[in-house]
Amino acid sequence: MEFGVETDPKLAQSAPLNRQTGPQGPTVLRLLGPLAVVRDGVAVELPASRKVRALLAYLVLAPGPVPRSRICGLLWDDVANDPRGELRWCLTKLRKILNAPGRERVRASKNTLALDLDGCDVDVLRLAAADVTELSPRELRDLAALCSGPFLEDLAIDRSPRFDAWLEEQRQRLDACAAAIRRRLAAQAASGPVGEKSAAEKPAPHRASLAVMPFREDEVQPGGIAGGLTHDIITRLAKLRHFFVIAQGSVFALAEQKLGVTEAASRLDVDYVAGGSLRRRDGHIVVTAELIETRSGRLVWSETFDRQRDDLFAVLDEIGNRIVSSIAAEIETAERNVALLKPPSSLNAWEAYHRGLWHMYRFTRDENAIARDFFAQAVKLDPTFARAHAGLSFTHWQSAFQNWEDRARQIDLAYDTAGQSLMVDDRDPVAHWAMGRALWLRGRPDDSLDELQGAVDLSPNFALGHYALSFVHSQSGDPKAAIAASDQSRRLSPFDPLLFGMLGARAMALVRLGAFDEAADWAVKAAARPNAHSTILAIAAHCSALAGRLDEARGYAAGIRKTRPDYRAEDFLATFQFAPETAALFRAGARRIGLN
Repeated sequence: MEFGVETDPKLAQSAPLNRQTGPQGPTVLRLLGPLAVVRDGVAVELPASRKVRALLAYLVLAPGPVPRSRICGLLWDDVANDPRGELRWCLTKLRKILNAPGRERVRASKNTLALDLDGCDVDVLRLAAADVTELSPRELRDLAALCSGPFLEDLAIDRSPRFDAWLEEQRQRLDACAAAIRRRLAAQAASGPVGEKSAAEKPAPHRASLAVMPFREDEVQPGGIAGGLTHDIITRLAKLRHFFVIAQGSVFALAEQKLGVTEAASRLDVDYVAGGSLRRRDGHIVVTAELIETRSGRLVWSETFDRQRDDLFAVLDEIGNRIVSSIAAEIETAERNVALLKPPSSLNAWEAYHRGLWHMYRFTRDENAIARDFFAQAVKLDPTFARAHAGLSFTHWQSAFQNWEDRARQIDLAYDTAGQSLMVDDRDPVAHWAMGRALWLRGRPDDSLDELQGAVDLSPNFALGHYALSFVHSQSGDPKAAIAASDQSRRLSPFDPLLFGMLGARAMALVRLGAFDEAADWAVKAAARPNAHSTILAIAAHCSALAGRLDEARGYAAGIRKTRPDYRAEDFLATFQFAPETAALFRAGARRIGLN
């Protein structure tokens, strides 16, 4: 496994790796770079309509029949006069492109559309189905030759935001596949000639792998909401780019074979399997989800979500967000615990990275230095591991923020290592998160917000991205946006190691809105977290003082001075980047408790 979304190679064997053309060859569809269709060895003239091209691409990648209503909503805006009529016109053009005497490839029913691509040579399907660890150099070069440009190059549909979002998602996924092929070829070139690899020679996976099996539903029907929920969870997990996620086609194909979880996990060779069920009951949607570690068969996580069906799609979106965030957090914790049991010298890059996370989240100077060493070890073992570079950036950021080491040098190092993370993988939300934080350290809050927004655009389920947005907005941006981002980060990751920061950012935003009592309540919650450091205690002290809770505020001030006897309001203000009027508020609070 080499890239974020993967298909079982056994299910892709029908797609030949040699490019067949000529009269006896298959119908050829090329969607990477300029769109092209070749039938019976002759290039098919394509209509100028961009929506016909978009329809072709969408149906090619659809895992099954697609409702006509969904396509109308995808390609036509709400003001279109007759979207179904325009869709019928597009289908007429599509039939001319794909259908041949005796072969109707466009399958249209009253309510759904699908393509019969059996025997076709489709570049995007071959690319997404390939397991690059199993391919010979020649096969890899053949696949690399297909990657002649971005998916649907230069295609854009006016006033179609849903299609734009789908198109960007597919481009990211296929770009990741192409990058994996290039990396594999480069690695083979660096190590000399490589022959065919047996299964026994297959290298250990660089990252943990996960299969999300289709959620079971009482009312089983094609295109049911359980299938849609499964698809959304797979897609959102893949966007996190933190571990390998088996593609939907593979897991659905195995589910159709009625395989149990253990057998499916064995067939897919994954470290974790997730799944669950969906029931409709008395106006409620009840979703049960679970995560199993396949190495031990241990149930890692399980939760039941019971929601009213007031707005079905909003409810499923909220449940999907919670499931994705919980799965990501639980796998990270499990992998971290495994790494802790191994001698440091035996760790691979993935394990060294997770060992670094464990130390990083202790939030002390000594633990931060140990975390830095583990991240550096991970980078040395695998320079292409973007998150290891981002981890290094985090440790330098922490050193600068806490004034543990030379601030100017640590700011430069935080920025440089974030840049390395972006250079390795500019589609990883963590890389943009690291750069956004580094830009904030450099006193560039607007650029920081742009970078952090890019992180959550790449992965809306990235809790730390929302928290970082809250952190920057709470000081110099929009305080209401800070509160919303803090709330979203906590919804996504309610037990996050950085929960104290999420709560503290909300408190600082409330101070800017003049809600001192409420700010104090949230700051006290932040200070109560077991890993809260002195800066969080300082937020609680200042907010409590502004709320007139002076005894409580003095207690936090005394706690700070146990480790930092000379701590003053100016130390607090130097840590953050408040506007002058906000700084004046905090100074006033500090005077009331002797921190001035």
